[in-house]
Amino acid sequence: MNPGKVMLVGAGPGDPELLTVKAVKALQAATVLLVDDLVSDDIVALANPAARVVYVGKRGGCKSTPQAFIQKLMIGAARDGDTVVRLKGGDPFIFGRGGEEVEDLRAAGIEVTVVNGITSGLAAATA
Repeated sequence: MNPGKVMLVGAGPGDPELLTVKAVKALQAATVLLVDDLVSDDIVALANPAARVVYVGKRGGCKSTPQAFIQKLMIGAARDGDTVVRLKGGDPFIFGRGGEEVEDLRAAGIEVTVVNGITSGLAAATA
């Protein structure tokens, strides 16, 4: 079995045209897609149609998926040989838990790469 991997991908501010080329390629390669609450449906639609999509969103004051469960999903799917894309709104490291996720994945021996997203502060100039 091929070892799996995880890609933390920033979805930017929601406009699919503001995704990086690398982000689109990651979406197309995904066999498992773990989607944050702030990611638009238009961006999710760009993913590999065969990918298993799991919504793991978090939003203040609402029911959310515990971080430990998200970590368990990423590690388990990667160990099963999947290409996991953890799709996060904006950039994984700005107002996100990208650093914590990378540390936990590396500690579990999982290959992890990061595809940064355009943060909304930078995208405002395009509006």
